[in-house]
Amino acid sequence: MANDKLGRPTDQRIAVLRGQVSGLFKNGRIETTYAKAKAVQAKAEKILTLAINSYQDNVKVTKTVLEKGVKVSKEIVNDGPKKLAARRKIMAFLYDLKDERKEKESLDAYKARTKGINHPLVERIFNVYAPKYAQRAQELGTKGGYTRVLKTSTRRGDASQLAIVELI
Repeated sequence: MANDKLGRPTDQRIAVLRGQVSGLFKNGRIETTYAKAKAVQAKAEKILTLAINSYQDNVKVTKTVLEKGVKVSKEIVNDGPKKLAARRKIMAFLYDLKDERKEKESLDAYKARTKGINHPLVERIFNVYAPKYAQRAQELGTKGGYTRVLKTSTRRGDASQLAIVELI
């Protein structure tokens, strides 16, 4: 399954996988054909493993900043080299999906919520999913198994097996 071509040329196949993996991380679950679901599962597991292995790599840096004409020392937390490399690798694969406005959320509230977040999907992977699955791996003593593929019905028209991919 890992080397399935999914009946598409390489560029189209990669684009489909990028879109579906991005959708999986944004929504938590997607519905697709079984063959695509297995390919999405493999990519998502690799991305999550990369994030889990590097999410704690932070470096504290002290910078001198001018505030209202006065020099002030501030401590800033930056990504370490391992986390930075992982972040760049993940950003190279995933599409940059922006957060959407919630129902009845004003524009000002939306701008305040998303201020300073340039890549919300990557931030969600490192700040939400990686700590959650790292703790789960520690409790269960196993690594992997972050996603689940459930077979559903067959598609009307071509009788293709459908499946749901979801984050556990």
